[in-house]
Amino acid sequence: MTPLETAELWDQHSELLHCVDPIFTMYGQKRYFYGEIITLKIFEDNSLVRKQLEKNGKGKVLVIDGGGSLRCALIGDKLATLAIENEWEGIIVNGCIRDSKQINKMMVGIKALNTSPVKSIKRNLGELNTIVKFAGIQFKPHNYLYSDEDGILISKKLLF
Repeated sequence: MTPLETAELWDQHSELLHCVDPIFTMYGQKRYFYGEIITLKIFEDNSLVRKQLEKNGKGKVLVIDGGGSLRCALIGDKLATLAIENEWEGIIVNGCIRDSKQINKMMVGIKALNTSPVKSIKRNLGELNTIVKFAGIQFKPHNYLYSDEDGILISKKLLF
């Protein structure tokens, strides 16, 4: 078992885990990722996404609550490249991405609701590291997220 197989993690630690509703599509070539949750709460404005992805993301997963908006993308190929350069483990987007063809060739792990060719606005609005809720789960900063092809699990502590 690799530490990233969510089915095995569930079988061994179900009492410690919460399962995220299966509403996301996987993008990028990195099919497994896990790490400490860093949250962003934004709406159709990805300025704070760039600011976070410019920071070192080693051991961290960026969880972006974009309010479920399908009207614009919050991540594109340039931000995906930034995530790779700064070693982010993965990204969850309650919203859309763009440049999916390019992103699917990159060694990045992103789960998002869908795609949109439309750019987001830039107003520098949003909240960092607050509890966000979507997909039937509360995502709390400093909890842990595990993701693979089977789904996404959340735990209060690192399981391995």
